[in-house]
Amino acid sequence: MAYVPPHAPGSAKPLVRIPGLNSNQGLAVKVIASSIRKGNIIEKEDGQLYVVLTAESFFPGKGTPTTQIDMRRLSDGVKTTDRYKTTEQVERAYVEDMNFSYLYEDANGYTFMNADTYDQIIVPAEVIGGQAAYLQEGMTCVLSIFNGAAVAVQLPARVTLEIVETEPAMKGQTASSSYKPAKLSNGARIMVPPHISPGTKIIVQTADGTYVERAKE
Repeated sequence: MAYVPPHAPGSAKPLVRIPGLNSNQGLAVKVIASSIRKGNIIEKEDGQLYVVLTAESFFPGKGTPTTQIDMRRLSDGVKTTDRYKTTEQVERAYVEDMNFSYLYEDANGYTFMNADTYDQIIVPAEVIGGQAAYLQEGMTCVLSIFNGAAVAVQLPARVTLEIVETEPAMKGQTASSSYKPAKLSNGARIMVPPHISPGTKIIVQTADGTYVERAKE
């Protein structure tokens, strides 16, 4: 509860930890490395807990298939990268995924609310990372809860945003031409096809901030 303030501006209920989850503390299951996904919690041999940032498996034509896992240590935020054989067993700790609605950002972090209980929880900026730019008020996200604290946030796969700034299309350019830089209504920068102009609404992947297609009217 170190980062939970007593009240949120304009909220009807105080911010609290999610109740009823501490009973799962210490629960872990052995799984193969290739099954690890972003947001999973791993307990390593040093006894420390790590949240998975990315996990990617490699299957070379020759040699041993491996899984590379980028992690962040929960105790101090230190990031590390480990490589395992894909069939090597690792300890995955219990995490509960729950739906929360995004409310607002302030100096403490990003505040989300459980739509069923109205309980609120603050997620530190480092947990959300670059995805924070695509948060929208009222957006339903999946929070991975470990011992009452959010350790990972999953946004909807795609969002609709408006182009506010980009170079005009040049004569002779087509959709297959090289992409050009543009600025979105949320302030993020993105590469878009040359025919996209200011005022156009587009679909963007929240995971990596890439252009998908022009939004349908």
